[in-house]
Amino acid sequence: MTTASFDPRALRDAFGSFMTGVTVVTANDASGRPIGFTANSFASVSIDPPLLLVCLAKTSRNFATMTTAKGFGVNVLSEKQMTVSNTFAKPVEDRFAAVEWKNGPHGAPILAGVSAWFDCSTNEIVDAGDHAILIGRVEAFENGAMAGLGFARGSYITPGLASKAVSAAAEGVPLIAAVVERDGAVLLISEADGRWRLPQMELKGGEPLAALQDYLTDATGLAVEVGFLYSVYDNKATGHQHIVYRAVAEPGDTKAGRFVPIADLPLDAMDNSATADLLRRFAAESALGNFGVYVGDEKQGKVHPYARKA
Repeated sequence: MTTASFDPRALRDAFGSFMTGVTVVTANDASGRPIGFTANSFASVSIDPPLLLVCLAKTSRNFATMTTAKGFGVNVLSEKQMTVSNTFAKPVEDRFAAVEWKNGPHGAPILAGVSAWFDCSTNEIVDAGDHAILIGRVEAFENGAMAGLGFARGSYITPGLASKAVSAAAEGVPLIAAVVERDGAVLLISEADGRWRLPQMELKGGEPLAALQDYLTDATGLAVEVGFLYSVYDNKATGHQHIVYRAVAEPGDTKAGRFVPIADLPLDAMDNSATADLLRRFAAESALGNFGVYVGDEKQGKVHPYARKA
């Protein structure tokens, strides 16, 4: 797209492909009342001096308070705090009534149970289009032991879910594969008998995602970005454990296989029924834009949905 043809919704969706953490930004208004809102536009800026930033829409009802406060807090939510994120994303009159919190050393409201928190003084406010960039100087912080809550393409991602799923295929030599998508089509590899399969490899050690990334790049000759875990199952018929990720390929000719439109997937000609079932689920979830992680065997299991943002 060129600048002249930008669709705001499409641009927002493209920005949303970048997986971020989830924070609740807090401050006190002129009367000392705590205010807060969910934000994922947070980044570290500098270690010396210790600076961070958050972005705030000028249309936010918190804009005046945040840009006049002496400081603000950034609470990095843990993977168990999806409810907290949703609470602070809704127009609730008293969001703090539903959470445990206290004032930090510099005065900003700090939430309990977070992955980390930063209590900041306002260092600088930079005008940036329809947003303002709030640069804070870290006056105090604490790093907790909880894994952080992730967010991408409108869904929450919890690291614990992926870890538990992969552990289900920890024994033996699993096959690691990917549903590689591009422009509404999926990459399939043809076999000698005329059937089709997903691009896959034996995992003989190391970190699954890194190994798969290298394999896909070498096999296709394309830039491929491996994303979320999609399926973990034990195929008793073949004796293999399977770990399947979602992935996205960049434009170009692939050295292996071909991209088949989702509507035309040869489900009756896949290498086995488990792959066909996986692709049926992928087609259905793609239509809804709501994905999950399957854990089980080739016949039955459970789909753990990535929680959608309320």
